[in-house]
Amino acid sequence: MMFHSKPIFSFIFILFISISFASKATPNHEEQQSLTYLWPLPSNFTSGNYSLSVDPSLTHSVIGNGGVAYSPLLDSAFERYRSIIFKHAGFGFGRKLRASFSVVPYDITTLNIVLHSDNEELQLGVDESYTLLVSKGNESYVGGEATIEANTAYGALRGLETFSQLCSFDYTTKTVQIHKAPWSIQDKPRFAYRGLMLDTSRHYLPISIIKQVIESMSYAKLNVLHWHIIDEESFPLEIPTYPNLWKGSYTKWERYTVEDAYEIVNFAQMRGINVMAEIDVPGHAESWGAGYPDLWPSPSCKEPLDVSKTFTFDVISGILSDMRKIFPFELFHLGGDEVHTDCWSNTPHVKEWLQKHNMTTKDAYEYFVLKAQDIAISKNWIPVNWEETFNTFPSKLHPQTVVHNWLVSGVCAKAVAKGFRCIFSNQGFWYLDHLDVPWNEVYNTEPLEGIHKESEQKLVLGGEVCMWGETADASDVQQTIWPRAAAAAERMWSPRDSTPAKNLNFTVLPRLQHFRCLLNRRGVAASPVTNFYARRAPDGAGSCYDQ
Repeated sequence: MMFHSKPIFSFIFILFISISFASKATPNHEEQQSLTYLWPLPSNFTSGNYSLSVDPSLTHSVIGNGGVAYSPLLDSAFERYRSIIFKHAGFGFGRKLRASFSVVPYDITTLNIVLHSDNEELQLGVDESYTLLVSKGNESYVGGEATIEANTAYGALRGLETFSQLCSFDYTTKTVQIHKAPWSIQDKPRFAYRGLMLDTSRHYLPISIIKQVIESMSYAKLNVLHWHIIDEESFPLEIPTYPNLWKGSYTKWERYTVEDAYEIVNFAQMRGINVMAEIDVPGHAESWGAGYPDLWPSPSCKEPLDVSKTFTFDVISGILSDMRKIFPFELFHLGGDEVHTDCWSNTPHVKEWLQKHNMTTKDAYEYFVLKAQDIAISKNWIPVNWEETFNTFPSKLHPQTVVHNWLVSGVCAKAVAKGFRCIFSNQGFWYLDHLDVPWNEVYNTEPLEGIHKESEQKLVLGGEVCMWGETADASDVQQTIWPRAAAAAERMWSPRDSTPAKNLNFTVLPRLQHFRCLLNRRGVAASPVTNFYARRAPDGAGSCYDQ
């Protein structure tokens, strides 16, 4: 795992800042009412002063360029969101009972979805923009209207999420209401890549938990699950070409079949989320040798993978061939971080190979990474590598390489200056297993820091929060991810100039607390926002909206 412990003075400083931050006055009722409780904040929007009721029998229509469109993706999404919106208003008997007493028609009875393309291919940079209009009735039509217009089904998905957040249950009238209508929202993401990394090697996560994480990602408009499937501790994925590899799993019950992986990819795709798989080579691969010991330099020195054997690269090629059938996303993560080469220099046959090829261990590290890149590219993948590869041999990396920053600030700025694309995941702020990083530091972190040329800013694909799994399993992974991942999600979706950098307690904190409570209502175990340590239980009794 990529984790650098922080010195004690850093801990004390952060503690002081966090206590000071939490002790400031909270906004009064009028200030809270003036805020827009949508997360992430849309690019542009206007609202009014009316309240509109939403019919529990809400229907939807999908209109394409040629008339009524057929979109199983949107039909399924609408049913999911309808069950969320009407969790209290309900279906079945309760709805029919209220309908029998109702004499006033509902304002919103249909959600219209207008699509300008029927192409549902999901790749990096797919158009996720949408317009959402919620209008009140006029003299000729007493009801209201709700319309989502988008260029793609994935833009419509993001609009559905926003529409669901506009809807709230009124416990007095027992109806779903849209307040502050009419709404006019024009929205699009700031970055094309908005990711969450999930580590299933350090602790196995059941498919049901992975699906819960994916579902919760869609609520914050994140769109890439970086699946760190394999690491030195375990190899849980079935690889048909090399069937002994998953002997490296913890137990025979902690594995993912090919069908499981397909299911996860398809589940994510239905929510507009790509899955980027990772095999971390040549380091972080000790578990591979449980099934194929020849991949180790020696039985007593098991990492990095043996650079001297053709068999090593045959296995990598076989893994990538099998995974290419499962993962359609154009990016594939090849790792390349934290490669300690002592095993190569201390194992006689590897040392002999190095001497024969006139290589140092540093040369061999470069050779291995570039050979793995060539294999990935041959299978029509764009390679992503952790930043050490760029820091060590930037001029040798394939020009398509996406550099993944994690260690220190400024790497993306250096990478894009050399023409590479970059993903931002600075461990000091966006590593979710760092439990002492408060939400406001996550929120204020800027992926474009130090990058001023527009041409270079465009090379930053976006960012990713990382959920390393040493101290997170099925029992606590969601409360470790949320709500801090949502702070990064708004940074990656919303325009920088529309999200405040000051007075966060007044302008952002109430909104994030509101979103955390929304997650709780939807069954996501999101922790209190203001805890010093993430995922800790509340300190005492109190409202969800004040924690």
